[in-house]
Amino acid sequence: MLNDASGFSKIVLAVGYTDLRQGIDGLASIVKFKYKLDPFEKNVLFLFCGRRTDRIKGLLWEGDGFLLLYKRLEIGAFSWPRSADEAMQITHDQYRLLMEGFDVVAKHPIAEIKAPPEIA
Repeated sequence: MLNDASGFSKIVLAVGYTDLRQGIDGLASIVKFKYKLDPFEKNVLFLFCGRRTDRIKGLLWEGDGFLLLYKRLEIGAFSWPRSADEAMQITHDQYRLLMEGFDVVAKHPIAEIKAPPEIA
């Protein structure tokens, strides 16, 4: 289920570290109070990652209740953005890359290339 994001209207990462010992109520509180987002927004997947990057939790409101998703990788790790303590919406393509182990946020953005001066 977590490898295919086609059923989600939005995907939101809780950037930084999250205590994955928390359950549905704790994660919903983080979404509501820390990130000022609505955990009851239907078909929005909120993703959380702890200090160990081989596991993530997902929280999804289905309209009649929450779905708590947990994924632990056997080999490898998720390349989770740790730079800020905020929520970040990602595209379905970025989500697919994240699930495949790639970075979804550039660590060192490419600098703007300036054209060489014209020779007269």
